[in-house]
Amino acid sequence: MKVSVEKVDDINYILRGEVPNNTIERKIEELTAKRDAQEPAEASPSDQQIEQEAIGEIFKAFLDAGIEDAGIQIEELLGQPGFRKYEKQDEKLIIEVDIAKSPNVNVDADYSEIVPAYEKPKAGPQEVEEKMREFATRNAPFGPIETPRSVENGDNVLIDFTGYLDGETFEGGSARSFKLKIGSNAFIPGFEAQLIGMAYGEEKTIEVTFPPTYPAEDLAGKPATFVVKLHEIQEQKSPVLDDAFAQQILNDPNATLDTLREKMAEQISAEALTNLYNQELKPKLIEGLLKTYDFPLPNNIVEQEIDARVRQMMQQMSPEEQKAYSEDKERFLALRESLREESADGIKTALIVEALAKKEHIEVDEQEVISALTYQAMMSGQDAEALVRYYRENNLMKSAQLGLTEDKLFGHILGFDKN
Repeated sequence: MKVSVEKVDDINYILRGEVPNNTIERKIEELTAKRDAQEPAEASPSDQQIEQEAIGEIFKAFLDAGIEDAGIQIEELLGQPGFRKYEKQDEKLIIEVDIAKSPNVNVDADYSEIVPAYEKPKAGPQEVEEKMREFATRNAPFGPIETPRSVENGDNVLIDFTGYLDGETFEGGSARSFKLKIGSNAFIPGFEAQLIGMAYGEEKTIEVTFPPTYPAEDLAGKPATFVVKLHEIQEQKSPVLDDAFAQQILNDPNATLDTLREKMAEQISAEALTNLYNQELKPKLIEGLLKTYDFPLPNNIVEQEIDARVRQMMQQMSPEEQKAYSEDKERFLALRESLREESADGIKTALIVEALAKKEHIEVDEQEVISALTYQAMMSGQDAEALVRYYRENNLMKSAQLGLTEDKLFGHILGFDKN
């Protein structure tokens, strides 16, 4: 096996090598003989698996030889090798890969001048009162309207309904004391409109047709009948803003309305600071850090980041757009190149954050990630356990951890932890 090393800059290297086909064949024969010498088992590797294992071992030997020639310690390597070429020819296999060492980020560089100035938002009395009223209205209980009348568009109604398909009830088609807002389009098209004009206690038969795209295939596109009974029209009853209301909201028997006002003011101020951070402070801080620090970027990591962004964009494209890019190499390469600067800045930011977080002893453990995901789920109405499981199964926990580390570091630089 022939291996050569080209040093591109202080951290980037290109490894080039040629592997004769007979080397691969000998390795395959060696692994095959080893398999055949073992007792037969259901899990014995196939010929294809043996070939893949052989190439894998040869590639590892190629990398080990190149890394040794480059004089790089294993712990210095950054990320996975990036393939530049993997070409099978009649007599040999040609391999070219990018490898990189971790760059030296000068953590002693002075970045104080690029930290944006800001004034911490503070909620005013009027803003707090408006938030209190909005919160009270949103969380107010529903109760019957004072004077019964017929149903109008926009009403919240309490109904019983039973659905029939070909004269038979079906699963999920019936409910008792069901709350529905007329005009919300929460039900099958045409259902809510036919409730308009119903009187208290009235029972009405409604005919609708399930949409062709309805998720349940046994119902999609089929006509159905619903027998509906109206119990009452409801409205939200705004509670009195007093100490009892504060005690209920805060789940604290000693709370007062002033206590609730203080909590509301803190929440409003925190939300305003979060918006200021995300929209102004964070982008300015990243821009300043990118200008302050100068070091070579790992080519393999940058290329892999570009590939990841391309895959993400392709997933959002229509099948026609995906086909157009897959069939037009120049167009596809232009797409990759258009993402290079953004990808490089993202990798550079991550390396700066990693170095500065280490200097400032800022860490984020897994429990903090889980807590953040749980809060995210709560605010968006998702299932917290399902969201955490999704992050684990899709290898997103590390990415979430890096994001939290970045925010924790930037908060420290901006002085959030001192206010």
